[in-house]
Amino acid sequence: MKTRLKEKKPELLVGAGNFASAIAAVKNGADAVYFGIKGFNMRDLGTNFNTKDVKKLMAFLHKNKVKGYLALNTIVFDKELKKAESILKKAKQSKVDAVILSDLGVLSLAKKHGLIPFLSTQASAANSVAVAEYKKMGIKRIILARELNLKQIAEIKKATKGSQIECFVHGAMCISVSGRCFLSHEVFGTSANRGKCLQPCRRAFFLDGVSPNYKEKDVLLQGNLILSPKDLKTIEFLDKIIAAKIDSLKIEGRNKPAHYVAVVTKCYREAIDSIADKTFSKTKIVSWNKQLESVFNRGFSKGFFFSKPSARDLATKQGSRQTQKRKQIGIVTNFYAKAMVAEVKLIESISKNDKLLFQGKNTFFEQPVFSMQINHKNVEKVSKGRFVGIKVSERVRKNDRIFLLKE
Repeated sequence: MKTRLKEKKPELLVGAGNFASAIAAVKNGADAVYFGIKGFNMRDLGTNFNTKDVKKLMAFLHKNKVKGYLALNTIVFDKELKKAESILKKAKQSKVDAVILSDLGVLSLAKKHGLIPFLSTQASAANSVAVAEYKKMGIKRIILARELNLKQIAEIKKATKGSQIECFVHGAMCISVSGRCFLSHEVFGTSANRGKCLQPCRRAFFLDGVSPNYKEKDVLLQGNLILSPKDLKTIEFLDKIIAAKIDSLKIEGRNKPAHYVAVVTKCYREAIDSIADKTFSKTKIVSWNKQLESVFNRGFSKGFFFSKPSARDLATKQGSRQTQKRKQIGIVTNFYAKAMVAEVKLIESISKNDKLLFQGKNTFFEQPVFSMQINHKNVEKVSKGRFVGIKVSERVRKNDRIFLLKE
């Protein structure tokens, strides 16, 4: 009797804008991390890595058996090709696992230097013929256009055997076609397609002048966020997405804090694993939803997976609707490795059992306050402005910041 092979889990791919976020992603179960280098990625106004960081980052990822993908997916002009090629050379030397790109010139350079190319959603691949053509050009994975529904994605995957398919499952959505928008360029002179979107779509719009004769389907502008979609969340129906045989599930968030990366990665890791071991349940979904609501979000939408988004999928207010608050309460001034104690200067008071987040360039972890001491005497509460020794579960570094996490 033949033994039935266990189905392969999809890759969980997480965006990271800095080392702390990469650490958070790895600790919480990411299979791969994607990142950008300043100058040529779609999150160029946020935190990014520089070429000197990439070797260190890839060494960290590979040590933890996690893959690393470089996003070099903006529009690239002739005068920038040499710089782009220089980055690709460094990527090859640093053993980057793949390059996410949309420009055919960058594709040519990536192949020239022996890098594996993935096609960015910026290319808007939306049908099986396009996927097949890109495969002929050497593309190993397609990040599909975000306007596809689940049925269309499944059909493309079925029709293009041998092509890896990736899609977004959580994070910010853009109202433009696969993120190709000119609004920021027209309003502020900074192009979204060059990674410098100032997000005018996230702001309220007001109507001046005489009101027109509104019809049933018209939009009345009264300070509504008419161009700002809610964030994508698929955890309730992740089992259906996995059933479509998608190879990689992508979490957006390179501009988000490391704590966001940690929480979202953890939830989707648990969901993927529970689907595999058949323990996926409504009770777990309720718990994951509560955790996802605790970190940055604009409200949630199912995106295009089952129907075209409508007015109900637009954000109802500017900024985040997260339920958990994060406030800096101190900074690490010294670390005593033998005793595993952080000397901390407080800028806010803290108490025993408070939930803390330690974060720095190479530090990321959460823990409650197990014990605190002043002059080797245990204390239950310490007021702002004082120095205190806090027992820590992991190494900290001078100038690491400490945040209080509170519901």
